[in-house]
Amino acid sequence: MPRKLQLKDIMVSGLPERATDVPALPKDTILDEVLPLLKRSETVIALDESGTPIGHIDLKTALDEILLAYKKEKAYLDTILQTINDSCTVIDCEKKVVHWTEGAERIFSVREEEILGKPITDFFEAEHLEILNTLETGSSVRNQQHHAREDLVVLINSNPVRLEDRVIGAVVSETDITSQIRLNNELHSTSEKLFRLEEQLRKASPTDNPFSYIKGNSRALKRTLELTRKAARTDANILINGESGVGKELFAKAVHHLRETDTAPFIAINCGAISESLFESEIFGYEKGAFSGADSKGKKGKVELAKGGTLFLDEIGEMPLEMQVKFLRVLQEKRFFRVGGTKELDVDFRIIAATNRDLKELVDEGKFREDLYYRLNVVNIKVPPLRERIEDIIELTHYFLYEISMKYNRPIHGISQEVMQSLMNHSWPGNVRELHNVIERLVIFSDHGEIRIDDLPPEIEQIHISAQSPPGSLKEKASRTLNEQLGEYEKNIILKELKAAGGNKQQCAANLGITRATLYNRMNKLGIEL
Repeated sequence: MPRKLQLKDIMVSGLPERATDVPALPKDTILDEVLPLLKRSETVIALDESGTPIGHIDLKTALDEILLAYKKEKAYLDTILQTINDSCTVIDCEKKVVHWTEGAERIFSVREEEILGKPITDFFEAEHLEILNTLETGSSVRNQQHHAREDLVVLINSNPVRLEDRVIGAVVSETDITSQIRLNNELHSTSEKLFRLEEQLRKASPTDNPFSYIKGNSRALKRTLELTRKAARTDANILINGESGVGKELFAKAVHHLRETDTAPFIAINCGAISESLFESEIFGYEKGAFSGADSKGKKGKVELAKGGTLFLDEIGEMPLEMQVKFLRVLQEKRFFRVGGTKELDVDFRIIAATNRDLKELVDEGKFREDLYYRLNVVNIKVPPLRERIEDIIELTHYFLYEISMKYNRPIHGISQEVMQSLMNHSWPGNVRELHNVIERLVIFSDHGEIRIDDLPPEIEQIHISAQSPPGSLKEKASRTLNEQLGEYEKNIILKELKAAGGNKQQCAANLGITRATLYNRMNKLGIEL
C-alpha cells in the first residue's frame, strides 16, 4: 500500500442504514486492518476516543480511496525521478527495468522507451551490474566506486526493494565521477611538481633551518616552535591544531625536514577538498583496469606515495566516517589493498594531521572515531592565531611587502605608521593568510612606491595618527625609509622584552632567541641605554 491510510481519512459521516452486527473500530485504525473485515461485512463503523460512532466505510469507498492514494504516490515518484540529475535504475524480481531516469539515459546512452519492461541483462553485462548483486543478496551498497564501462567510473548507492519479508526488486543510483577523477589526478600531478620546486628552493637556500619560512618572534610563537622541535625528534604521530590561515602546513613541513632525509617524500592531502566519492581511490590508489576511465595504468594512493616519509592529513576532521575505519586499519597493520586490487601491500610512513576543528567535540558528537583520534593525537601542537601574537604582524608585514613587491615588480619605499597601526589593531580572523592577502592588495594599489591607508579593505579600521603626536612616538606620521621603520619596531620589541624580563639581559636575549652579545650590539645600534 502506498501509504498508511487510517479509517478517519476515508470514512463517510453518519451511520449506515443497517448497523446491526457491524464491526466497529477506532478511527485511527490503519486501512490494512480494516480491509479484512470489509471482505466479510458490507461496512465498518468508526469510533471516536469515547467509543461513540462517528462514521462508516464500505468496500467500494475503501478501494476508491486506495486507488486515489496510489495515483498520488505515483505522481510524486514520477516527479522525483524526472527531477533528479543522477542516474536511477529500478528493476523487479525478474530483472526487468521498472524505472529509468534521464540521468541514466545520459550516462549509458540508452533511451527509456527502449529499456523499460525488458531485462537489464539484455543491455549490460551481468558482471558490470551491481544492482544484480543487490537483488540476489539483499544487501545495500553506499558510496562505492564502480567501473560501469571501459571509459566510465560511477559512484553507486543501491538498496533492495522489500515487500514484507521478500526482496521484490532493487534500486541503484549512479553518479558519473570520471571527470572528477581526471581533474583530481591533474591536481595531484600539479601538487607533486610544486613540492619538488619547493624542495629545490629549500636546498638552494643558504639556511638549513626548516622553520625559516615561519616568520615571527613573539613569545607565543617561540613556545610553539620549541614544542614542534621536540616532537620532531621522535617518530610520534603529531596533531596540529589551529585556525584556518595560521600556517599549519608550514609546521608540518618543518617537522618533516627535521626528522627525514632529503629524499623522503612529503605527501599532503586536504581532507576537506576531496569529495567523499574520491576518498578511497585517493588514499589507497587503484589497480590497472579498475578505473580505466581515469588512468589505464592505475595509480598509487597517498599512503603508498608516502612510504618512507610523511603523510600530512590536512583538515582531518573532514574525513568521512567510513574512510576513518579503513584508514585506522592502515595505521594499525601497515598494510592495505588498492581499490580493485587483490594483492595486499606493505607501507610505512609517519603521520602529521592538522585541523581547525575540535576533534574531541566531534568524537563526542559521533562524527569522528575515538580510536582514530587517540591514534593521531600522540603529540598535540597548537599554532596560536595572529591576534594572540600582534608583535609578529610587523615582521610578517615587511616580509610580505618585500616578497609581493618583487613578485609584481613594484618597489615599495616604506609603510606609514597609520597603515601599520591599523594592521596591528585588526583582529585577523583569517590569520596570516588574510594578512598576506591585505598586503598584496596594498602593493597592487600602491602609487610611486607608497602604501596608502585608503587602500585598506573596508573591514580593517583606518587609524589616522594625530599631527600633535610627540616626535619619535609609535603614532608619528612620517615618510621614512624601510630600514628606519624596522629599527623603530625592533627597538620597541627589545624594550618590551627587557621590561618583561625585569631588566635581565640574559633572560631577554633568551626570550628573543639571540645571544647576549647580539642583544648588546642591537641595543647599542638602536640607542638603547645599556
